[in-house]
Amino acid sequence: MAVETVKLQGQEERELQDTTVKIYRCAKVVKGGRRFSFAALVVVGDRTGTVGIGYSKANEVPAAVEKAIKDAKKDLHKISLLGRTVPHQVTGKYRATKITIVPAGAGTGVIAGSSSRAVLEMAGVQDVLTKIYGSTSAKNVVKATLDGLLKLRTKEVVESLRGVKVEMVQKR
Repeated sequence: MAVETVKLQGQEERELQDTTVKIYRCAKVVKGGRRFSFAALVVVGDRTGTVGIGYSKANEVPAAVEKAIKDAKKDLHKISLLGRTVPHQVTGKYRATKITIVPAGAGTGVIAGSSSRAVLEMAGVQDVLTKIYGSTSAKNVVKATLDGLLKLRTKEVVESLRGVKVEMVQKR
């Protein structure tokens, strides 16, 4: 995991961290034997609400990871968080994968599989519950998790969209 300082459009400098979710190996059989190529799936984030994913291929692992990090930094997204958790329950979808992301109480931690955990932790979520339905392919899970996080809305955003004041009801 590397730490790098990057300036986003219209924002102050942020320290971005990256984590490699999965390395894929592909073999091509030629006259002299097998030729391997590699692909890397990487998540980049600042752990305070900014996250991006990257996927890239190369003939060697370090080159694939570097290209994937560069790809992830081109497509960073701002996520709406409510303290240490998400503001509300949300479902993210990508192809054959559905993931349900549920807010949790303080101290719960990130209850998630390794692929979705990488995205949630890089986004800055610290207390959350998740459940994956359908395909558990790392590529699909990462993209479905990002889709769910992008659907999150804070109370203030919902009030401005509807043009009304929303009262919070406490559950017992």
